[in-house]
Amino acid sequence: MDIAIEHDVLGTHFDWQLDGVTPRMIDWFWSNMEKGFILWHPEQHEPLEWPVPPRHGDPLGAIHNAPQTWSDGRRQNLYIRFERLTDVPPEVRDTIVHRHVMIVAGLGLTEEEMRTGDPMGYRVHQWSPSDCGVVGRSSGIGRRKQEDEAAGKVWAAHAAQEIGNWERFLPTLYQLYSVVTDTRRNPFTDLSVDGTGREARYVHIG
Repeated sequence: MDIAIEHDVLGTHFDWQLDGVTPRMIDWFWSNMEKGFILWHPEQHEPLEWPVPPRHGDPLGAIHNAPQTWSDGRRQNLYIRFERLTDVPPEVRDTIVHRHVMIVAGLGLTEEEMRTGDPMGYRVHQWSPSDCGVVGRSSGIGRRKQEDEAAGKVWAAHAAQEIGNWERFLPTLYQLYSVVTDTRRNPFTDLSVDGTGREARYVHIG
């Protein structure tokens, strides 16, 4: 997937589009990442675990451990939390322009940092339906750990590969798991929002 990377005072951003993928599939993926994490980036991801698993109907506050090695050779045991919009700084929420959104906080590389819960930075992934599938935008925003343009480009290359792979595996994976009706094993949350920017609010999450 070809992307045009933008970098500004807030962070790094790129827009994307996928054919044959629906917003519901992407909503489903966030609560079921362990089912497709290696497929998301086969060259750099290792199996994902949930120190704090998502709940059916509300994944916010869930934490996953996402071991991965980026193109710069750094292996990272990343602890990542799904954020409530009200807990995210207003300038980060200002990036919301699409109809579905997931904002995650990178907490750190150790269990101690996971327990402390102070974000190194944020990743904003957002998407809307299109005629052929979905269009979206992703942003990487530093916080406790500042990210310059060079670091932003490393992240964007990694994230673009992940998102591009959704087009290749997500429709099939979503369809396969449609037979699993036990929400303990196959949770789902609609991640649509009303409004944009700092006024955005989840429609189906309290």
